[in-house]
Order: sequence, then structure tokens, then C-alpha cells
Amino acid sequence: MIQHSHIGLPDLFDRPRGVAEVITTPFSESASAGALRERAAAGGLELLTETETLELLLSRSIPRGANVLAPALLGRFGSLRAVLTANRAGLCKFVDPCVAVDLQLIYEAARRLAGSDLPGRSLLTSWSMLLSYLKLTMAHCEREAFRVLFLDKKNQLIADEILGHGTVDHAPVYPREVMRRALELSASALILVHNHPSGDPTPSSADIEMTRRIVEAGKALSIVIHDHVIVGRDDVASLKHLGLF
Repeated sequence: MIQHSHIGLPDLFDRPRGVAEVITTPFSESASAGALRERAAAGGLELLTETETLELLLSRSIPRGANVLAPALLGRFGSLRAVLTANRAGLCKFVDPCVAVDLQLIYEAARRLAGSDLPGRSLLTSWSMLLSYLKLTMAHCEREAFRVLFLDKKNQLIADEILGHGTVDHAPVYPREVMRRALELSASALILVHNHPSGDPTPSSADIEMTRRIVEAGKALSIVIHDHVIVGRDDVASLKHLGLF
């Protein structure tokens, strides 16, 4: 009789190695982060300062040293929002690339959450919601970006697209490209948006002239330009409300 050896073969009814450890092993974190977590659980997350909030976020990726890294990042970037919206190259001067992705993921989730209620709504009657979304999306940008919100006949969002990136004070915009894309999407109206990395949303003469050129191009195609919104660091400016076109 041939006897089969079972040496080295797993029992088919055994739990796969490592699974139990992954599921049941508690997350290891520093005493500082543990104390913050207990305080937040007892009294609410709103009790945490920006530094403590960032430390707790970082502690999920780097269990040791988050209490030192959090104030260092805030000292470099200035605020929690600035840390979470910083570009990856800037973050990677302080943290591992994987940690940088974790931090950016928080902002990306917030951005998607803010924009999730826009589709299906008339943006002209949801103006405050739209402005909140634009500020969250563009106020942090270190370079100018020109985006267009393409709307249907009911002024509902068809697409939200960036049509140009630029420098710290200029983003090239071509009216023919804006109109070409509007025709491709069968858009009936547009809302133009760009940011001022300087923080001041005041329209420049170039902003006004460019807006008027796009408005004129739209008239020839029966495409309405509802507004051009300029996003600053803490505020926005509406060229329509300012009577500039």
C-alpha cells in the first residue's frame, strides 16, 4: 500500500495563515494618538485642534512620530486645509509617497462628497452649493486652472471639465475650444470658472476681455454664458453680479 505523506500540505479546513492575524490584531498606535482617539470618542471630533486632527489622521499611516510630523506639516503649509490639498511633490518632502496619497485621499473624498449633489439640480437655483463646491475644488490650487461647467436646457450639469492649466497668474483659454467642447456635449449653457492663486478674486482686465470674447462666441451658437466665477483663497467673484458682461 502506498501511503501519501501530508507533510507540508495544509488541511483544507484550516483557516488560511495570516487571515486571523489581519482581522483580529488591534491597530498599534502611539500613546499620544491613543489618548486623542479616546478624547474624540468621548467628547466628539470637533474638540480636536487642527494639529491634533492631523496627528490622528497621520497615525493611521505612521503609528510612530505623527505627533512630531503634524505640527511640522502645519508649520510648512499653514493650515489643515492647505496640508490636505497640497500637491504630492510638496508633501513628499516631508512624508513617504504612500502617506502623501493617504492625505490626498481625504481631500478627494471631501471634493467628491461636495460635488455629489450637483448632478440633477438646476445650478442656477443651487448657487450657494455650487460656490461651496468651487471653493473646495479650486481655492487651494497653486496654478491657475480654467474649468467649464456644461449645462443642459434645464441648467443641469452635463459635465465639469478643466480645459486649461497655466502658471501662477495665467491660464490660456481659447473661445473656439470652449465652444467646440460645448457642441460635442450638446450643452445649452456654460458657467466659466477659474482661480487666482494670489488669493484675490478681483477680475483682471484680461479676465473681463476673455469672458466677453467667449460670450460673443456663444451668441453665434445660441449657447448662453451664465457667469464667470473667479475663485480666490477665501472668497469668490462673479463677473455677472459685478456687471462686467
